Amino acid sequence: MAIASLFLALKYLKPKRTFISVVTVISVTGVLLGVAVLIIVLGVMTGFDEMWRDKILGFNAHITVTGWGGIEDSAGLIRRVEEYPAVRAAAPFVQGLVFIQHGDRVATPFLRGVDPRCERRVSVIPAHVKSGSFSVGDDQLVIGGDLAAELGVRVGDRVLVYSPQTFISAEELRLPEEMTVSGIFEVGMWDFDMGYVLTSLDTARDLYGMESEVQGLQVMTRDPYRAGEVARGLEKILGPGYRVTTWMEQNRQLFAALRVEKNMMFFLLIFITVVAAFGITNTLITVTVQKTREIGLLKAIGFSSGTVMRIFFWQGWLAGIMGIAAGTVVGLLALSFRNELLHFLSARLGMDLFPKELYHLSEIPARIVPGDIALIAVSVLAICTLAGAVPAYRAARLDPARALRYE
Repeated sequence: MAIASLFLALKYLKPKRTFISVVTVISVTGVLLGVAVLIIVLGVMTGFDEMWRDKILGFNAHITVTGWGGIEDSAGLIRRVEEYPAVRAAAPFVQGLVFIQHGDRVATPFLRGVDPRCERRVSVIPAHVKSGSFSVGDDQLVIGGDLAAELGVRVGDRVLVYSPQTFISAEELRLPEEMTVSGIFEVGMWDFDMGYVLTSLDTARDLYGMESEVQGLQVMTRDPYRAGEVARGLEKILGPGYRVTTWMEQNRQLFAALRVEKNMMFFLLIFITVVAAFGITNTLITVTVQKTREIGLLKAIGFSSGTVMRIFFWQGWLAGIMGIAAGTVVGLLALSFRNELLHFLSARLGMDLFPKELYHLSEIPARIVPGDIALIAVSVLAICTLAGAVPAYRAARLDPARALRYE
């Protein structure tokens, strides 16, 4: 009987005079759009999450080790940290806010003092210098691309760097440092390209009036997703005089917000499919009205109510399968050509549809997760199958004698 109900479901989906029912096409199109939108949105949300992780892990360390009063012997501490098996490399740093002036333009980025020999092992910046070179000798700066554009500077230009120490004492006047832009980097994330400049450790110490050697260490692990475990191990080795934090702790709010936003987008957009399911329900109710006599005949020759119900559940299921298959193809194609489509629309409309200053990224990220597609497919298929519940119940309750007299 299961095969018979499936055969009849297929027969009812195809009218006698046309290849396929227009009403069925409309219902399937609704499911297609719902699935495609869900795949596109979840793919983009996952892409944002992944890209931010990659950018953060490329610019910042997996683990940061700081001393409560600074670190005096950074070389000795680096040796101790790098002896830990799960640590790949460590590098010292000094960091704080500064004022940078070029002409009449002023910006307030973070200035990070680094050791150029160690920095290449823990950061992607040396490999992402698009103009000039990664040179952080005395009175030299490597500056982010967006910050350089904001200040209107190029390689070789000189800028004034004001230390916060300038404003601490009213009795002592500290003149700004005049520094040369030696390189411009671009890592593709606005927060970093706009908010950071790099110089040498000695220059940074002088600007901040530091007595200790460095503020802390940037530590790169072999597996960034095991940073918490490595951090606990380093805490035991280094003792209570040091504070060890992971990249996950430093960016907890960002990733929690992305996770909540992704979940909320799924639950909100699934209602597109629910609306499409109402279209399937409407179609199947129409079919039950049109096929009243046939349903009565089926029940008269021995078809059970359960078999009749399965006909309409099969129809909802088949509409869902077709919509999910077509929607998955459309969604994956849209994700594959998302940036080309964005550039085309931006050029046609004459406006920036994805401003870098707002979204902090130079292109739309996306990542296809098979688990997300499976979740969408299962959820939508369940909704579409349940869409046949009302017409199936109505058909199962038909009295054969009354149905056969139906005009």
